[in-house]
Amino acid sequence: MDPFTLIKIDASSEMPYELLLLADETVEAIHKYIFDCDVYVLKEKSRSIAVMALYRINNTELEIKNIAVDSPYQGKSIGGLLIDKAKEIANKNHFHSLLVGTSDTGFRQIRFYEKNGFVKKGIRKDFFIQNYPDPIFENGTQMRDMVVLEFLTHHFSE
Repeated sequence: MDPFTLIKIDASSEMPYELLLLADETVEAIHKYIFDCDVYVLKEKSRSIAVMALYRINNTELEIKNIAVDSPYQGKSIGGLLIDKAKEIANKNHFHSLLVGTSDTGFRQIRFYEKNGFVKKGIRKDFFIQNYPDPIFENGTQMRDMVVLEFLTHHFSE
C-alpha cells in the first residue's frame, strides 16, 4: 500500500503556507498566483509533507508555480514523486507541455528538473527584481532572472 496520498485541496481548505513558503519568499508573492492554481498536498497519514501548485497557462501549457517538500522528507525522492504526479495530471488533461521556472542561481533546482526530464526553454529577464520588493540571495548571488524549463508531455504519444 502506498504510504502517501495526494489530495487536491479546494477553496474552503486552509492553504498550506508553511510548505508553500519553502519555495517562495513571501505570502504576498504566493497570493499573486495561488488562487488561480490547483493546489495539491501530499500527505503521509494525516501529516502534510509536500505541496505543488499547478497553473493552467492555456489549453496546452500547465505550469508548476510552487513545489516544496518539508525538510525532514527532502532527499527521499518525494520531489520526484510530485513531478511524476504533475506529469500524470498534465497528460490526463491533454496538456502538451509542463513548465516550471526557477532562479538562474538555483543550480540544485535546475539539475533536479533536468534529471526529471525537463529541458531549458527560456529566460524571464529580471523576474525576481520586478516581482519581489527586496533582493533575494541564493548561493551567495542575487536572484535576477528566471530559468524556464519544459517537459513535453505528449511529445512521443501523439
